[in-house]
Amino acid sequence: MNTDRHSEANHLRERMLLAALAHVPFDGWSNAALAKACADAGLETDAWRGIFPGGIPELIEYFQGYADDKMGAVLAAENLEAMKIRDRIAAGIRVRLELLARHREAVRRACAYFALPQNSGVGLKCLGRTVDAIWRAAGDAATDFSFYTKRATLAGVYTATLLYWLDDDSEGFQDTFAFLERRIGDVMELHKAREKLSRTFDEFAARIGSLFTRPPA
Repeated sequence: MNTDRHSEANHLRERMLLAALAHVPFDGWSNAALAKACADAGLETDAWRGIFPGGIPELIEYFQGYADDKMGAVLAAENLEAMKIRDRIAAGIRVRLELLARHREAVRRACAYFALPQNSGVGLKCLGRTVDAIWRAAGDAATDFSFYTKRATLAGVYTATLLYWLDDDSEGFQDTFAFLERRIGDVMELHKAREKLSRTFDEFAARIGSLFTRPPA
């Protein structure tokens, strides 16, 4: 019974989100957009208060999670294991942007919302969830410090690509995906350079160490 109620509540939230997305390009992420969504759904104009009691922050967070879940479902059906890790990451970002293509203005409005200081916490939470979803879909199961460094690096790549995509008028967003490949390539080259520098430092330290004799205990 509880499961049925939970499923019904999720269905209503999804229904309200999709209805609101039709109004966000004109009214922004606002109570007005939610009121119009309620009217479209045949509900009282303030019914959204019971569906999204947290208001606009909760609605936008739900939107981001909804997109993450849709992305994960698409990627789960792909043969990612046969791809290199950089291609898996690129596929995750590409799929998410393709799923959001119909709602690009709503995404633009969400970015503007997150840019406000009082909303930055919600924005960072949503970004963290997205990059984590992409890494997990790519097969990453790290629990050490690399868990954080991987997600921080991807957050930079994803954010830059998203902002580029918002103003991309090329067919099929070809320019965006070329930009994405360059950004991932830059990260890979930087990673290789760091590894080389680390090995060089270790070799240098070993040689310097060999010049000294450890004092007797």
